[in-house]
Amino acid sequence: MGGSIMGLGLGSPMARSSSVIHGVIRRFASTRMVDIIGKRIAVIGGVAGGASAAARARRMSEDAEITVFERGPYVSFANCGLPYYVGNVIKSQDKLVLASPELFMKRYNIRVHTNTEVMRIDTRGKVLVVKKTSDDSGESSVWLHPYDELVLSPGATAIKPSIPGIDLPGIFSIRTVPDSEHVRQYIEDTKAKSAVVVGGGFIGLEMAENLHHLGLKTTIIEGLPQVMAPLDAEMIAPVHDRIRASGSELLLEEQVTSFERKDTGGPITVTTAAGKTIESDIVIMSIGVRPVVDLAKAAGIELGRKGGISVDASMRTSQPHIYAVGDAIETENVVSGEHELVPLAGPANRQGRVAADNAVTDRQVRFRGVQSTSVCGVFGLTVASTGLSEKTLKKLGREYAKVYLHPGHHVSYYPGAKTIDFKLLYDPKSGQVLGAQGVGEEGVERRIDVLAVAIQGKMTVFDLEEVELCYAPAYGSAKDITNMAGMVAANFIRGDHPTLHADQVQLGDYFLLDVREQSEFQAGHIPNATNVPLSELRQRMDELPLDRPILCYCAVGQRGYNATRALMQNDFEVYNLSGGFRTYMAAKAANLLLE
Repeated sequence: MGGSIMGLGLGSPMARSSSVIHGVIRRFASTRMVDIIGKRIAVIGGVAGGASAAARARRMSEDAEITVFERGPYVSFANCGLPYYVGNVIKSQDKLVLASPELFMKRYNIRVHTNTEVMRIDTRGKVLVVKKTSDDSGESSVWLHPYDELVLSPGATAIKPSIPGIDLPGIFSIRTVPDSEHVRQYIEDTKAKSAVVVGGGFIGLEMAENLHHLGLKTTIIEGLPQVMAPLDAEMIAPVHDRIRASGSELLLEEQVTSFERKDTGGPITVTTAAGKTIESDIVIMSIGVRPVVDLAKAAGIELGRKGGISVDASMRTSQPHIYAVGDAIETENVVSGEHELVPLAGPANRQGRVAADNAVTDRQVRFRGVQSTSVCGVFGLTVASTGLSEKTLKKLGREYAKVYLHPGHHVSYYPGAKTIDFKLLYDPKSGQVLGAQGVGEEGVERRIDVLAVAIQGKMTVFDLEEVELCYAPAYGSAKDITNMAGMVAANFIRGDHPTLHADQVQLGDYFLLDVREQSEFQAGHIPNATNVPLSELRQRMDELPLDRPILCYCAVGQRGYNATRALMQNDFEVYNLSGGFRTYMAAKAANLLLE
């Protein structure tokens, strides 16, 4: 369906003349066929958002003519699996390809053009100018494709900073299946023994873990004081410890200033602003992505303040009959109301469905927004979060309270219990859940998933107290971590549990009471603390001051809470140190303690 000027070579005078192409568009738009039964749906870009939009559009309409244009060789692939393909955890490239053009045609009657680029969107004529490389010789053809409704899913591209030597062979970014194949082949061909990963975000850490899995000596260079910037610094302290314990090197607050290769086939010298040099056989750049918006911008589509395509809750752009989804768009955070760029597959899939429903039906479907729920494996640890972090809440100037817990992922008496470091953020007045973060070896993602649903449902910490979850000794506790977090927060709001945090108070202003056993105290304690074990507290209360506030703590907070309740009922001014000595040490490692 659609006019064709397939013989128009891009090197010809005609192709070089924009006025000629504009004239063809006008003539084509005035004479194109309009007697088709269903709508013509065009989708630019595949992967999560575009492929989901196309498939959903077919499920909503058997009459629509649906065409997908993908500039890469694969229309639907698992880009989240790319690091694991590099690490040979995923053995076959075929496992990454979720659907081929042939499958789209046979299963959905959707025509897919891969290795095809949309050069221009004519919004008035509702026509696309499309270019395809026809063969390995580089010969190309151009044609015009009409649309009634258009879905943009151009994605994002890896940020490539202007660093001397950035284009040297052996320096890669990972965004596509061919990218990962090139990295695998390079490691094999060069017999690489060492790697530098620049950037400590999700993809960077997954790449570092998989390169380590292959046996490469790996160095991670991160410009910030912590890896995984979306999480709060004290929550990442155990991640830093785990990376270093693996034998990998972690350089924080370091900026790469140059890459150099002195000998052909020799190692790459990576130099930082501090003058440190690292010799590496391969370098992976993973410092973030930026939305691909050139096509949209040229079509007069409005961009948001973060540089992404601006859409409403229906996924409509500022141009009629054009929708946008995925990594290229800005969308509203359900907690903060702020617009964000969230390059995650889950939201992209849901956005594709919303765009398709609105494009081909009379339904008024809306996208609720994002909350940045994410999970990452880091050298045997699981790191997950949802909602707003404390640093974001501070930036927004929003009032909040927090809870730290360090329970086992199941009951302690059942073998194999693993500690989860857990943080809950909530509104101190209403109790509404604002965010959560967890780090541990087992059971982390399950708890964060529960909190993600709680945020969607605008639930409060009082609701968390009552949430009924699965329990058996091998899977959890009768009071799940989610319940306990709600109980601790609810007790604070009710006034039953006065709580302070190590990073929010001057510890020297308080009488520090360590209620752990003497052996625990001797193994390590907060400076100037007095040790009165909880088991002896009721008999030794006369040793404590009534004219000075007491800040008590234990290992993780539970004994401190019991001590606080006992002292409160004996007329002491007392507070519990949230998360106990474990959180104190994490805050200290993150340089968060007030001096």
